[in-house]
Amino acid sequence: MFVSNEKQTSLLFLIVLSLLLLPFQSCTSDGNSHERLKLEKGFKMDKFAAGLGSPRFMAYSPDGVLFATIIKSGKVVALPDKNKDGKADKVITFLNGLKLPHGIKFHDGYLYIGETNRIVRYKYKDFKSGPGKREVVVPDLPAGGHRTRTILFDTDGNMYVSTGASCNVCVENDKRRAAIMRYEADGSKGEIFATGLRNSVGMTVNPSTGEIWATDNGRDMLGDDLPPDEINIIKKGNNYGWPYCYGNRVPDPKFNSKEYCRKTTPALLELQAHSAPLGLTFYSAKAFPEEYRGDLFVAYHGSWNRTVPTGYKVVRVKITNGEPGTIQDFISGWLEGGKSWGRPVDVIVGPEGGLYISDDKGGVIYRVYYSG
Repeated sequence: MFVSNEKQTSLLFLIVLSLLLLPFQSCTSDGNSHERLKLEKGFKMDKFAAGLGSPRFMAYSPDGVLFATIIKSGKVVALPDKNKDGKADKVITFLNGLKLPHGIKFHDGYLYIGETNRIVRYKYKDFKSGPGKREVVVPDLPAGGHRTRTILFDTDGNMYVSTGASCNVCVENDKRRAAIMRYEADGSKGEIFATGLRNSVGMTVNPSTGEIWATDNGRDMLGDDLPPDEINIIKKGNNYGWPYCYGNRVPDPKFNSKEYCRKTTPALLELQAHSAPLGLTFYSAKAFPEEYRGDLFVAYHGSWNRTVPTGYKVVRVKITNGEPGTIQDFISGWLEGGKSWGRPVDVIVGPEGGLYISDDKGGVIYRVYYSG
């Protein structure tokens, strides 16, 4: 069959174009990519919202709307689900122009946001009304280094702010780094609450005890399996070891100070090194079977420089008589063939009892529910 030179040129152009686009096509997950994930028996998950960019931490507003920080685009979005079908009706940009927003909490009529260099708050009425006037409650947090700032309120209304280290392993000059600070809700009376925490990105309150539990990401460059990442119970005045020691008071080889480590608080729970545990939450609702109530769910963001990648999943830590027990995969599958197509960040419980998971690589927030 005769083909004109013009058609041959067009055909050749299409072939070359398709070859150039092939790598991008293979990296893009389809609309049903979450169906490749493995969940514990009886559970299902759907995309609650997609196309979000880089969603990090989440919080439910007093009027029952899910909010999320979008760190790379510097905004906070509201995701209403007014018809209760398990999917966001729309994506509303509630705040814009923020500097690496990460932590988010609603407290006593205000919406609090953790920017990389400060904590701000806005009077909150409802998601339709928009934010009130901005108030800077903590103006001078150390910026750079580990850049995320997480916020937590305890049962007494005290505000806690976690600031990660400026380095991989070093002795900090600014004592607010690698530490958790405590403030009044208006940002006054700031004090160093706990130290020796290299990067405690996730904090949550144990509803049974009122204690603060936090994840902590260990240092790099000690091999694939050292040091362990950690979960700690955060108490006033405690030193959790970094940079001198890790885990169960094991001296870091850079300092090798056994004497120093004997005075520190050992990890409550050691996790696989380089899993990068971030958000965590206790399940206290009733939509899951009774055996899940009181258990801890942790999002593993996943390794970045491990020889064999690890993490990229959500795990369940069984809690018995207040003590952590076995750790088991609750959702896995974001890592396939040594490459990841999603990275879980935060995990929270919704008003209806579903579990919501943010993924800053896929730009998605998932909703997990029990189907029996």
